[in-house]
Amino acid sequence: MNEYIVSAEQDGMRLDVFLTEQMEGSRSYIQSLIKGGHVTVGNKIGKANLRLIPNTVIHVEVPEPESVEVKAEDIPLDVLYEDHDIIIVNKHRGMVVHPAVGNYSGTLVNALLYHCKDLSGINGEIRPGIVHRLDKDTSGVMMAAKNDAAHIGLAEQVKEHSAKRTYLALVQGNIVEEKGTIKAPIGRHPKDRMKMAVVFENSKDAVTHFNVVERFGHQTLVECNLETGRTHQIRVHFAHIGHPVVNDPFYGYRRMDFPIEGQALHSKSLDVKHPITGESMHFEAPLPDDFKACIEFAKTYREDKRK
Repeated sequence: MNEYIVSAEQDGMRLDVFLTEQMEGSRSYIQSLIKGGHVTVGNKIGKANLRLIPNTVIHVEVPEPESVEVKAEDIPLDVLYEDHDIIIVNKHRGMVVHPAVGNYSGTLVNALLYHCKDLSGINGEIRPGIVHRLDKDTSGVMMAAKNDAAHIGLAEQVKEHSAKRTYLALVQGNIVEEKGTIKAPIGRHPKDRMKMAVVFENSKDAVTHFNVVERFGHQTLVECNLETGRTHQIRVHFAHIGHPVVNDPFYGYRRMDFPIEGQALHSKSLDVKHPITGESMHFEAPLPDDFKACIEFAKTYREDKRK
């Protein structure tokens, strides 16, 4: 059972709108949970149009998902490389990686099933072929396995940290150091179960290395290498040191209207050995136009401040 507490900023918000912001799944899915009696406000069954007041405690019991068939869908893919064993794609911002409750269509997995026909079955029916993930609004390089042998080989490299994943992030504030390492354990946020946080109980070690690429005064462009791969790792780590990723809806803040939907975070490159042949391989995904626009926006703001 999930528990949520209404903050002062959420005073007067409808119950269904509040839960849509807090939970995974569409608003219609949230409304079906409420209608089915799975949501209690205080000790009473909630109604979708109920207006909330601060400090109200809400409990949501999410029923076990029914077995579903994930369908192949003819969705365009930006393929960077493909052979009999692996496929490397440039995931575009806004695409969910795999189906989840209330969202079984339009994902990268649906597209891969159509494009590849066969994928590794190690991660089950919902996540076939998926070796690692990117958040919905993080763009860039992702790898998937077409068979179990390839999946095992790739997953081992991720586990042993020999697969090098490099990201670009535009973060808030001016980072003084040229480079650094953020070493802080990550686990579920103690109050908001949809978020991750730096916590020291029920957490996992997490290490992010970074180098400053360019400073814009109020923002800094950094290149990050992950030693571990925790959920929301870069986003949580930079928020933890006071430099949240620009436009991050979960861990950041909006002080300027950057021309991007979601966080300014891009999976720039991947260095990995082919899981079957052992060949060293390097893949890069070009910076998307919206991220370029963010950088130009930061540069323009810097120049305006100098005048």
